[in-house]
Parts: sequence; C-alpha cells; structure tokens
Amino acid sequence: MKYQQWNLRRPGKAAARRALEQSGLSSLCASLLCARGLDDPEQAARFLFSGPERFHNPFLLKDMDKAVARIRRAIDGRELICVYGDYDVDGITATCLLTETLASLGGEVTSYIPDRSEEGYGLNPRAVTRLADQGVRLIVTVDCGITAAPEVEFARSLGVDVVVTDHHHCKDRIPDAAAVVDPRRPDCPYPFPELAGVGVALKTAQALVPPEDREKIFLRFGELAAIGTVADVMKLTDENRSLVRMGLELLAHTGRPGLRALLREAGLEPQAVPTAVTIGYGLAPRINAAGRMEQAMVALEMLLTRDEQRGEELAQALCHLNRERQAIELEIFEQCAAMLDDPMDAPCIVLAREGWHQGVVGIVASRLAEKHSCPTFMICLEHGQGKGSCRSFGGFNLFAALERCADLLDQYGGHEMAAGFTIREENIPQLTARLNELVAAHTGGRPMEAAVDVDAEIEHCGRLTAPEVESLAALEPFGTGNPKPVFLLRGASVVSCCDVGGGRHLKMKLRRDGVVLDAIFFSANCAACGVSAGERLDVIFTPQINEFRGSRTVQLQLCDLRPAPTRAQLEQELFQRLQEGEELSRWEAGLLLPSRQDFARLWRFLEHSCTGDWLDAGPALLRQAARQPDGRCAYGRTLVCLYVMGDRGLIRMERQRLRLCRPEQKVDLEQAEMMRRLRRLLGDETI
Repeated sequence: MKYQQWNLRRPGKAAARRALEQSGLSSLCASLLCARGLDDPEQAARFLFSGPERFHNPFLLKDMDKAVARIRRAIDGRELICVYGDYDVDGITATCLLTETLASLGGEVTSYIPDRSEEGYGLNPRAVTRLADQGVRLIVTVDCGITAAPEVEFARSLGVDVVVTDHHHCKDRIPDAAAVVDPRRPDCPYPFPELAGVGVALKTAQALVPPEDREKIFLRFGELAAIGTVADVMKLTDENRSLVRMGLELLAHTGRPGLRALLREAGLEPQAVPTAVTIGYGLAPRINAAGRMEQAMVALEMLLTRDEQRGEELAQALCHLNRERQAIELEIFEQCAAMLDDPMDAPCIVLAREGWHQGVVGIVASRLAEKHSCPTFMICLEHGQGKGSCRSFGGFNLFAALERCADLLDQYGGHEMAAGFTIREENIPQLTARLNELVAAHTGGRPMEAAVDVDAEIEHCGRLTAPEVESLAALEPFGTGNPKPVFLLRGASVVSCCDVGGGRHLKMKLRRDGVVLDAIFFSANCAACGVSAGERLDVIFTPQINEFRGSRTVQLQLCDLRPAPTRAQLEQELFQRLQEGEELSRWEAGLLLPSRQDFARLWRFLEHSCTGDWLDAGPALLRQAARQPDGRCAYGRTLVCLYVMGDRGLIRMERQRLRLCRPEQKVDLEQAEMMRRLRRLLGDETI
C-alpha cells in the first residue's frame, strides 16, 4: 500500500445527487461534486462554469494605488525601471509579464533574476548596487521582496525606490517601500489571498491600464499567469480557477514561439488541449530547470522572444538543462538514502552536506518527504554556511516552524508547504533538535501516515463508461484545492497482471459486476504489490480514457491497492460505521438493508435455538444465523436485524446473551431509526 489511510468522503444526499443529475450533470460528476460539498445546482454551476466574473478589482489590493502612482511617475519621467524576479516558474513568468507590460506602456525597463547559487532568493545588496550603477531608479519586485526590509532600506540609500509585489507570507516587519502589494498582508482587504506571484503581477499590470483595457491584458498574458499559478502549486479555487481555466485556453493558441516549441518538446500533440497536468509535468519542470541550474535568464528569454528559430533553440536548451537536473537529482537522492536510518527514528528529516547542488535539493526534499511521510529539510553546506530547502508533509506549516527557529537562522521565507532558509553550520544541531520537537508536537508524538482523500465509491462498474469518464473533464483544471477525482472500487478480481515499461509499472485487468476494466499502476510492479491473478483487491483510482488505434476505452489509473477484506469483515466494518452515525454509500447501505424475509427467517431461527430463557449469542451463533438458504452469508443484514429487533423490543441483549421478549402488540420494524437511515441512504425518501 502506498497510503496508510484512505479517507473516503461522506457521500452527498441522494436527493442532492438526483438534483445535480437532473440539471444535466453525469452520475460521476454529481457524486463527486456532492462529496466535495457542491451539492446545490447553482453552486455547482458557479464552480463548473466560472469565468471572468470571478476576477476581483486589482485596487482592492493594499497599496496598489501607491504602486501604480510610483510606476506611472517612473514611466512619465523616463526613469530606468528594473523588474526584479525570482528564479522559479512563478517568478520567471511574472518577470516576463511585467517587463512586457511596462515596455508597452512606454517605460524604460530592464529585468533581473538573481543567480540561485551565488545570490540566493530575493533582493540582495550586491544586485541592488549593480542596478543602481546602471542607472536604475525604480525596482519593481515580482514573487519576492516581502521579507526584504533591510535591502529596501539599502536601495533607498542609493537613490533607488522599490515597489514590492509578492505573495509570500509577511514577517512582523513590512518593508518601508514605495508600495507593498501582497494579498497575504494582514491589513490587505483583497478577498482572495491565494494568488501566485504572477497573479499579483497580472493584477499590477491590469491596474496600470484603464478598466476597459484589463481584459486585453489578460488575453495577452493569461497563459503566463496560468503556468506560474499551477507551477507554484497554488489553490485552484475562486479567482485562480478562472485564471487557470481561461489561461489554458490561451495557451492552446499562444503566440509565443518559445512556448509553442516547449509544448512540442514536452510531447503535447498538435491538436491536444493543454491541461494543468501539461503545465505541472511538461512545462514547469523544464522552465524550472533553468533556475535550478543557474540559467534562469534562458527561460526568461524563451518566453520573451518573438523569433521562431530562437524560441526553438531556447526550448531545446531548457530540455537539456532538465535532463542535467534529473541526473543530479538522482545522485543526491541516492546519497540521502545512504545517510538515512532505516527505519526512521526521528519525526522529521534534516540532512546537511557539502557539494550538493542548491537548485536541486528542493526536489529531493519533496521525494524524501513523500517516501518517508515526514517534513524534510535539506541543507547545502559551503565554507561554514548552509542554504536550506524544505518541503512539508501532513499539514505541518513550514513557515510557522521557521519563525519559531528564527534565532538560529540568518534568513528564511516561503509558504506553509515549501520554504527556504540560510543558517550557519554550527547552528544546524540546534535547528535539528528544535524541528524534531515542533514536528513531534504537531503529530502528538505519533508517526505521520500517508493519507489520500477518496471522493466516492463506485457502486456498480456499469457507471464507468467512456461518456461518464469524459464528463469529468468539466471539473478541470485539477490541482491544489481541486484535486483529480479519486474513486474507490471494492472487491475487484484480478483477471490478469503483468509488468510493463521495463518492469517499472503494473498493468492489470480487473473484473467486477460482470465488467472487465484495464488498470495501470505507475511506479509499482507485481512483486512490489504482491499481486497475482485470482486475488480480490480494493483499489482507488482516477478514471481516464485510453486511446489506441482509434479505440477509446476506460482505464483506471491506480493511486493505491490493498487486499479486499472478506465479505463478513466488510459488513462488520460497515455495521460499526452505521452505528456510529457515519454516512454510507448507496452500495454500502444496500449490503446492510434487511428484507422482511430476513427478519422472519432470523426470528424463526432464534425461536428454534432458544431452548431456555437466555441464548448464547456469540460469534458461532451469529455465523449460523447469517447463513442463507442458498449457502451465502448475510452477516451485515443479520447484525442490523438483531439491532433493530432489540431497538423495537422484540429481543433483549446483555453482553453476549439474548432473550426473546414476544410483545403482545404488533411491532413495525420499518419505523426503527436504523431502518429509516438505511432507506434514506438508498434514496427512498418516503420512509
């Protein structure tokens, strides 16, 4: 099993699902939206068909009026402006966006992205001095600057004003800049704080033009905003959902030669429509590779160029850098595996070593955090100084943790999920001890477990048709805040299984409900999973359409699998969940709902078995009582019958003893609360 916990969402009410289906949604879409709390047709429509109406006024951002005034003064006064960005995808796309915007408005503009290994993240005095010497009088930061209070003061001492546009968390001290535009400022009234750095840059560009021209700004830069937002793993809800959704449409027809070439290099078919996956796994790693390998300006030029041949050359260069990055990443990952204890005996991973590539350790930290199910901190050492990158796990807030360790750090910044810091080597042991304490406090001393949210259970495989699966595309774009759909299928039989892709992936045929489905489990194989033909499995998966030689079939892309419990074990678990008031799916409720014949058969069995006042009602008796005339075992229905008969006064149970009560008046078993609940779960609203 890849995940220790499968968290099945509570199913929505049957009436709500029917209402969504009657509004035109497919059965799978309706089940998924209800499970995610979007169970009202109007609410679902707003989510599915969100467009520019979700875009908020850029002047709701604190200090946007000051930023526009200072930038306008620089343009009108022919001051040299520098757009100062970051070396990741968010920062590079934001730098491109604002550089082009200021140039189109008549500004004298240059751009600057610091060298990752030599200068590190954000504003630094050496870069500010160099820019001042070149005649820059205004620096506009994108995707950085919110923690650069000393650097902003230094710039002002050189006669250079700074306008900060950023989206990272603020520290106690906000820079004393000409303007500080950041939706995460505590005093910022902007209604959606989850914008990426490129999103804030887009808002700044729109604020610089008349309101009637804001749509033109989006049409020009929407694909850049989508790329940066997805790559920075921002929540794809509210404004970001509209931004990415519309930006992907623009990306399909982008006029940027470099992006077109990069899409081809990433393997996107000419007629295919890009998705968030295209960005996350195709474009973003290649653009990011430039910054990780200290060549961020290559990626920036790739976005800015209007020359077809140059765009092709730069796209190929990014792919080459990405292959270099992958080789270095593998080497560092193997070194880390050798350094770690097995099994892990600490709440988190903190590793430090000389010679590691600063641009790559963040990716390795992500892989280690996922593999070992704990937050991971990796530190590159050089001449007694350490540069750290960290990645979260299990909801542990990295930025808050680094704040608690600020006395040990020279600098720090970032998000809840990813952050960076600098530290003197002699402080690393203290940092390690404190981080272990913070993570242990967060978990209550228990080991973290990998968990996955499961949207809904497939009650019958007949629902998994190509049209139903294709309908899920309406929920795109998928990402943080709107993850890919994940469904549960219980008790599927393995018809066949084999390793593919050089033994790296597991391919299977699964049967349930008389339907045979193809399944693929990436980065797993038969030996690792212990799977063989004839076994019964529970699987969680994302359904997709597989096209091969003109044929379109449903394929299950597995997220995880585990041996299916026996029917009795499953029904025992479902009965306990029903007793505890948990929601069950219709399929689960159907396993437990007894018929009148079930009650009558059980009553006759008890009458025959009860030779004295009390009857031993242990496991052996329950197994006998659950045996049906056809030989099958109705364990769950028998448990419900006993509970309902006790609830309605037909029997009395004490510990594992049972006595028949034989009331004088007729008893309506259907009025028992448990029966009413099961009927409601099955959609029978008349009960």
